[in-house]
Amino acid sequence: MIIKKTPEQIEKMAAAGEILVRTLRLIERKIRPAVSTGELDRAAEKFIRSQGAKPAFKGYRGFPGSICASPNSMVVHGIPGPYALERGDVISIDVGVTLDGWVADAARTFPVGPVS
Repeated sequence: MIIKKTPEQIEKMAAAGEILVRTLRLIERKIRPAVSTGELDRAAEKFIRSQGAKPAFKGYRGFPGSICASPNSMVVHGIPGPYALERGDVISIDVGVTLDGWVADAARTFPVGPVS
């Protein structure tokens, strides 16, 4: 069943989405060799919270991260941690943002330097 949203609800959804987009841009600027997936996670959480929102994934069914970070052939929804990015890596980042009860969620894949 499709439930139509009011213009006000759509504005709230869009606001969560805008924070999500800015979070992905922030992460993109931080991706480089020697940066750990844990560092990316901490930067994302700090930014999301500074916008008055919450990381949607943190604590969901015990998930410890604010983002999902999946380098190279790791299956999706990787847990951020000590893995340090290397030149030539490819990393998928999934971000979820909750703002005023509305959730925005998106994933992007980024190269770490030139990728063959």
